[in-house]
Amino acid sequence: MRVHINVRTLVLLRRAAGFTAAVAMSLYLLVKLVWIGAEVWQGTAHWVLLNAITVVMALAGAALGLALAQSWGTRLPDWLVLPLGWVAGGFLVSMIPYMIAASLVAPSAPEPAAATPAWESVLIGVGFAGMAVALVVGLPLFLRERWPRAFAGRVGRERADGRFLWALAPLGVVTATWISWAAGSTYGLLAVCDTQGRLLMANSALCAAGAGWSLWALGPWGSGRRPVWLPMAVGFVASGSLFSWGAWRLAWLVAGTYQPVELRGVAVAEHCLAVGAGLAVLLALSQAYGRRGDPRGVG
Repeated sequence: MRVHINVRTLVLLRRAAGFTAAVAMSLYLLVKLVWIGAEVWQGTAHWVLLNAITVVMALAGAALGLALAQSWGTRLPDWLVLPLGWVAGGFLVSMIPYMIAASLVAPSAPEPAAATPAWESVLIGVGFAGMAVALVVGLPLFLRERWPRAFAGRVGRERADGRFLWALAPLGVVTATWISWAAGSTYGLLAVCDTQGRLLMANSALCAAGAGWSLWALGPWGSGRRPVWLPMAVGFVASGSLFSWGAWRLAWLVAGTYQPVELRGVAVAEHCLAVGAGLAVLLALSQAYGRRGDPRGVG
C-alpha cells in the first residue's frame, strides 16, 4: 500500500528543515567567531586560519539551509548547489550513526578545568546535530523536487556502464582497514585508538561499504528491481563523506597542522584512496542519472 503525502506538506517540511539547518549553523558560527576574536585579542592566533576556514564552511552551510528553505534555492545553478549539498551531506549526515553510537557507548569523559566552556560545547553540539538532522530531512526533499529522476522508479536497465567499478578495489581496502582498526588492530597506527576513535573508524567503514554497495547496485550487475532512490541516496552521502573528510584531513596533514593516529604514510595513502573513490562513486551516480529515462509510471 502506498501512502500519499500532499506536495504542499513536503514543501513545508523542506522549508522548515532548511530554516532549522540555517539556525543550527549560525550557532556553530557564533562560537567560531568568539574563538577568533579571543585569539586575536589575546595575541595567540595559532588557530585563526583553521577557525577562519570553518567560519567560511559554516557560512556556506547556513546559505545551503536558506537555499533549501527559499524558492530562490530552486533556481541556483547545478554546479553550485550539488557540490555544496554533496560536501555538507558528507561532512554531517554521514556522522549521525557515530553521534548516536558515541552518546550510547562512549559518553564524554569529565572535562579538565581549562576545557571548552559548557555553553560553547552545547552550541557546537546543537549546531552539528541540528544541521545534520535538518539535512537528512530537507536535502532529499530538495533534490527530489529538482532532480526527480534520481528518486522515482526502479533502477531498471538504464544504469552506470561499469567504468567506475574500479573504485570497488580502493573502497574494499579502506573498508577492511577501518574495520580492523575499529576492532582493535594497531597495524599501521602510532597508538591504540580510544573508544571514540574506534567508533569513528567504524563509521568511516560504514560509509565506504555504503559507497561500494551503491556503486555495485547502479552498475551493470545490480538488480534492476531495486528502488533507485536507495543506492542514489546512500551513494550520495557516503561518497561525499569519503571525499570531504578525506580531503579535509589530507589538506591539514600536508600542511603539518594535523597529527593523525596513523603512521604518516599510511594516513596519506588512506585519505588519497578515500578522496579518489568518493569522486568515482559520484561520477557513477551522475552517469546513472544521465542514462535514466522518464520515470513516470515506473514501479
